[in-house]
Amino acid sequence: STNSNQSNMLILQESCTDASGSYVVYAPVDIVAMNAVLTGGDPECVALLPSGFAILPDGPTATTTQSGTAEVGATGGGGGGSLLTVAFQILVDSAPNAKLSLGSVATVNSLIACTVDRIKAAVTCDTA
Repeated sequence: STNSNQSNMLILQESCTDASGSYVVYAPVDIVAMNAVLTGGDPECVALLPSGFAILPDGPTATTTQSGTAEVGATGGGGGGSLLTVAFQILVDSAPNAKLSLGSVATVNSLIACTVDRIKAAVTCDTA
């Protein structure tokens, strides 16, 4: 069976990768509200809660010399690492003074851990 909440949502996504790093930003968007905007309606009616992540190089990076060989920065070490920043916006309760339940905190912690694991698996190069 299809979840009725998921069937009326789209994921709006922007992503970019270049020498300075990579990012992915996304937000669930209500299909009816988006269609209204696309046909000239008021964009203020579309609620956006964007989430995403950025991956930035951390440490020396390999450069290619004129002879075509790879050369690592002055430290002579490996190719460096990466810095991952993850951000989520989640509507937990519509009341501004509401306190988070332990269940909500556990769910968010699980979401962050799962997301980081999936990103790590997607970008890890297994050269063994």
